[in-house]
Amino acid sequence: MDLSIAAILAQDGITTGAIYALLALALVLVFSVTRVIFIPQGEFVAFGALTLAAMQSEKFPQSATLLVALGILTFMQEAVSILRIAERRRTAARSLPLALAKFILLPVAIYLVTKAVAGPTLPLPLQVLLALAIVVPMGPMIYRLAFQPLAEASTLVLLIVSVGVHFAMIGLGLVMFGAEGSRTTPFSDARFEIGALAISGQSLVIAGVSLALIVALYLYFERTLSGKALRATAVNRLGARLVGIGTTQAGRLAFTLAVAMGALCGVMIAPLTTVYYDSGFLIGLKGFVGAIIGGMGSYPIAAAGALLVGLLESYSSFWASAFKEVIVFTLIIPVLLWRSLTSKHVDEGEE
Repeated sequence: MDLSIAAILAQDGITTGAIYALLALALVLVFSVTRVIFIPQGEFVAFGALTLAAMQSEKFPQSATLLVALGILTFMQEAVSILRIAERRRTAARSLPLALAKFILLPVAIYLVTKAVAGPTLPLPLQVLLALAIVVPMGPMIYRLAFQPLAEASTLVLLIVSVGVHFAMIGLGLVMFGAEGSRTTPFSDARFEIGALAISGQSLVIAGVSLALIVALYLYFERTLSGKALRATAVNRLGARLVGIGTTQAGRLAFTLAVAMGALCGVMIAPLTTVYYDSGFLIGLKGFVGAIIGGMGSYPIAAAGALLVGLLESYSSFWASAFKEVIVFTLIIPVLLWRSLTSKHVDEGEE
């Protein structure tokens, strides 16, 4: 391997590592706030990519139909909960119309807009925004349907539910998008020559957007009231509840941010690789490796670990391409062994 090949591999590793870093941050965020190991994170990567690809291939993205269906189910569950509470507190007159607007009217409006304007003639930035508008609202709906009723359950129960949601999303992905893979139009066709190294504009877009999002997340958690509320919920759910922070709202917000980052990752990688309905699972697992390196609790270490995963994958593909996945996932073993030897073990019931 000469220096030029090493530089090319480093560029590929940084590009993929930036994607894994966003997914790792999303996983850490969801786990910190809700104790949910969000296995379906990868499915939203695929949904974002394939929704955009469907629009560019003059097909109606069936994910918009799924959004309406999820909205109806969520509204039904929310209405039952509101009416039960209203027996003791007369709040149904205000809460039901709000739930109707969020879970019925908004998804239907997005569906109708998609039906009217989605297509290859729509400018690319608007296509991306529309794809995100379709996929991102699914996050709080999934939380409301699957996880909020079990918010106080053990981590093991939440993990089992997460696995069930993962398989359900994969099945829905196959039904909506089919078994064929898709690619999308690149954000930039530019190429920059630096000596023997050619840097694509798409790689710069991915690195730039990922860095901007990481900085935005940092500012959000440090400077905004809702960001500080999320941090407080992550540190101590009971203490946050006692000082008036709504842990339910924090969970919905965490899922919304995680799904937004996942869908955006899918939109960014779709021009570089063919995405299938089940491609997101493997991508999400590599983000999970980065999150494990960070102990599912440290954002900077998780991002650094994800970048390490991207570089390791890139160089492994050169030296032993048949075993690159094995090499990446084997990285979990020494990390878990080290953490098991250095961390204090506490039974869940004693926390």
